[in-house]
Amino acid sequence: MGVEIHGECDARFEGVRDAFRDGFETRGEVGAAVAISVGGRTVVDLWGGFADQARTRPWQRDTLVNVYSTTKGMTALCAHRLVERGELDLDAPVARYWPEFAQAGKENLPVRYLLSHQAGLAAVSKLLPGEALYDWDAMTTALAEQEPWWTPGEQHGYHAVTFGWLVGEVVRRIAGKSLGTFFRDEIAGPLEADFFIGLPESLHGRVAEMGTPTPPEPGETVHGPNLVEILLKQPESLVARAFMNPPSMARGVNIPEWRSAEIPGANGSADARSLARIYGQLALGDSELLSAEGVRRCATETAVGPDAVLELVTRFGHGFMLTQDRPGAALGPNANSFGHPGAGGSLGFADPDAGVGFGYVMNRMGPHILLDPRAEALIAAVYESL
Repeated sequence: MGVEIHGECDARFEGVRDAFRDGFETRGEVGAAVAISVGGRTVVDLWGGFADQARTRPWQRDTLVNVYSTTKGMTALCAHRLVERGELDLDAPVARYWPEFAQAGKENLPVRYLLSHQAGLAAVSKLLPGEALYDWDAMTTALAEQEPWWTPGEQHGYHAVTFGWLVGEVVRRIAGKSLGTFFRDEIAGPLEADFFIGLPESLHGRVAEMGTPTPPEPGETVHGPNLVEILLKQPESLVARAFMNPPSMARGVNIPEWRSAEIPGANGSADARSLARIYGQLALGDSELLSAEGVRRCATETAVGPDAVLELVTRFGHGFMLTQDRPGAALGPNANSFGHPGAGGSLGFADPDAGVGFGYVMNRMGPHILLDPRAEALIAAVYESL
């Protein structure tokens, strides 16, 4: 007997339901949800499977799950809100808003380099204590002191976890509140979206248990670094430091400390419905979240080419990953799509050309750095249905 799929799906998008079901039948899905917004209206809102790896707790309509770097898009959106208000200038030095940042030759580094992964601050070089991962001041102090790993602006490299503290501290200095609080007050709250950066303890019981990364299927190609090999052979390298400093990241995400902390590059807790709702607003091109100009800014290319951290070609806008016309990186067929994937498979993106907002979350982690085949199959089904 197959997994029961719950929720609602417009008849026109039955192909999305089929692709979602196929994820359970042929791609090893444990628990997952997918939601699609078109023209500001939800046309798909489906969930199924199990919220725990033992497959004893059914995935519910209100199940939340850690979405890793899909959180980065929400963090970037907070910065764009401040730009819209005239409170943040992307060309201004970071030190204008965060004076302590003007150390180690960074006094003139512009804010836009933080958003485009060009700052050279993808990792802290000195080994940090494990508890620093959950200590905002410890991480922002370490980053303020850090010398860039490369000359800022000359190349880009994925700021896998540091992105959240870097952009988040600029938001905090301007807004006078934490990134998670600002996001809740300005974006998630008004849209009634269940997306949290720093999850209240009262909601921990709604969170799905995340599995450990699975190896590739036989014959499956995975682009990007082999993190296990790098950690064993090059523990002091940039890539190792980017993903495993503080080393407590090895404890994973199924612990209260991770869920409660604000780690805006990696620890958002969300459902697919909320991703689709937020990106669906952005896909309108002019909404209560951003103006049409603001949406164009999100999708404006700032960096493209070989990534100094991920060892593959990445393409960034101001805080968002942009679509690439190749397998594993295409956010649909249209040129202006932008969003962000998360480690293991989660994904949210906006396509202003088609008015599409897309959200997919899951708790079986695949091995892919960018798009997981499960998400790619869902994307293909969406555009076949339009």
